[in-house]
Amino acid sequence: MFPCSPYDQGMQCNIDRRGSSIRITIGIIHLVAAAILGVLMLLAILTSPWWWLALAILLAVGAFTLFEGVNGWCAVRAMGFHTPF
Repeated sequence: MFPCSPYDQGMQCNIDRRGSSIRITIGIIHLVAAAILGVLMLLAILTSPWWWLALAILLAVGAFTLFEGVNGWCAVRAMGFHTPF
């Protein structure tokens, strides 16, 4: 749970605390949106099968963004691109 832990032998830390906290916040927002969408689908307010795809995308993006923030690692930066945070 601590970014850039000396015990991590996998990914190299490439974002600072600010970038990490922004990614954690974005990940939580996506997961909350997925939960709201899931409830609306369970209540049959949203009935199109396409909503399942939207739910899956929100869950995947939210989980991966949260993973990036918790580990202090950014996939886009690891590919060599510069991100503003």
